[in-house]
Amino acid sequence: MTSSGTSPGGPPGSAAWELLLPAAVAPPRARGRSLQEALREAVRSGRLGPGTRLPSSRDLAADLGVSRGLVTEAYEQLTAEGYLRSGRGAGTWVGGAARAARPRARDLAPRSAGTRADFLPGTPDLSLFPRAAWAAAQRGVLAELPHHALGYPDARGLPRLRTALAELLARRRGVVADPERLVIVSGVAQATTLLGHVLHARGMRDIGVEDPGSPEHGSLYASAGLDAVPLPLDDEGLGLDALRASGVRAVMTTPAHQFPSGIAYSAGRRTELLDWARSVDGLVIEDDYDGEFRYDRAPVGALQGLDPERVAYTGSVSKSLAPGLRLGWLLVPESLAEEVVERKRTMDLGHPALDQELFARFVEHGDYDRHLRRCRRAYRERRDVLVAALAEHFPGAEVSGIAAGLHVIAALPERYGPEDRFLERTAAAGVAVRPLADFAHAPVRGGGVRLVLGYAQLSPARIGAGVRLMAEALAF
Repeated sequence: MTSSGTSPGGPPGSAAWELLLPAAVAPPRARGRSLQEALREAVRSGRLGPGTRLPSSRDLAADLGVSRGLVTEAYEQLTAEGYLRSGRGAGTWVGGAARAARPRARDLAPRSAGTRADFLPGTPDLSLFPRAAWAAAQRGVLAELPHHALGYPDARGLPRLRTALAELLARRRGVVADPERLVIVSGVAQATTLLGHVLHARGMRDIGVEDPGSPEHGSLYASAGLDAVPLPLDDEGLGLDALRASGVRAVMTTPAHQFPSGIAYSAGRRTELLDWARSVDGLVIEDDYDGEFRYDRAPVGALQGLDPERVAYTGSVSKSLAPGLRLGWLLVPESLAEEVVERKRTMDLGHPALDQELFARFVEHGDYDRHLRRCRRAYRERRDVLVAALAEHFPGAEVSGIAAGLHVIAALPERYGPEDRFLERTAAAGVAVRPLADFAHAPVRGGGVRLVLGYAQLSPARIGAGVRLMAEALAF
């Protein structure tokens, strides 16, 4: 074989066999597998085109310095898979079924690439992730875990984790936490979708959402067949007149720290909301996305603790540990429990058992409590730095909302607008920000520039530098 190319219908040239040579020098036990994979790749990549006749097993074995049986077995395997075809007495040919694979996998994870300061809300400081404690918990779990625990888990979640979480949530968030009504999910997004499917199956076709609120809620409920009905807020929380007039019987809320406005529902509004739910035989869904982080006083307890049969409570580790863990929980009223668990079972057969065991141990040993205390100290300092930097570089700026969470609402005076010009110039300066208008269905009241500024992911020094960059971007 001295030709340098590969032509359909003719024997392949020596260049086509270059990628087969590593198979010849592979360890004996891996040689057959290596040859098969090399041939597959040659066909997929087009180095061996459809209709190309392959040399006999004897000739190829001689060229590569391997046994004839090894080549024969590779030909037979790839013929069975459809890469090759053969006929009695007619030799072996490249088939036409294979197509070239895409050369690479794209990474479509949401990131703010190329920014000098990223104030986009919703992300904790991932550098605070407790790697040493997490690794110790993982080693402990792997050392202790019985073999049977690696089987299919209870669709609700492992009893060990549900028990640990029930104690944690009752102690820290004031919920009425029955482990039998806790479902382990892959974050609040899955909890939202699960509830949406169950409510749709019960005949509901729409659900109320806060306005302004999370942009994700509409698409999540739409995937379950529900229309999201935006409902306005006032200074105390969700507006009850609009809620009653809407005709919905379920509503999604963030009462401990409303996203994004930053208010906490008043005691009176919490009571009125529950009264509404009882009057319409309805459901309040409580997203406690960052309720652990309150800096001026103890966190307000969860709404669910006031009426566990009218409130479905959900939370996750996305703001406390890392969103990439995809780990959360859903505590449902008894009347919904069986339907939610059955929907979870048919969706994914349960959350990964190792992840559940690991987090259960992390909670049981006090590591989660220690991590929350560390984060609370860091985020309180960063919020203070952001407020001070805004006062220094944007005189007259007002920061609204309670001292809590991972973001603030900053209202800048009208002289820094119009908002479109402000956003254009800050983006050009490499500063990523989002206006409050991005989170609202109705027009945002008030002039000037209204921003939702996340600060948890930035060090104090970078917060100060980022606010200064914003100010400098408007100075020319």
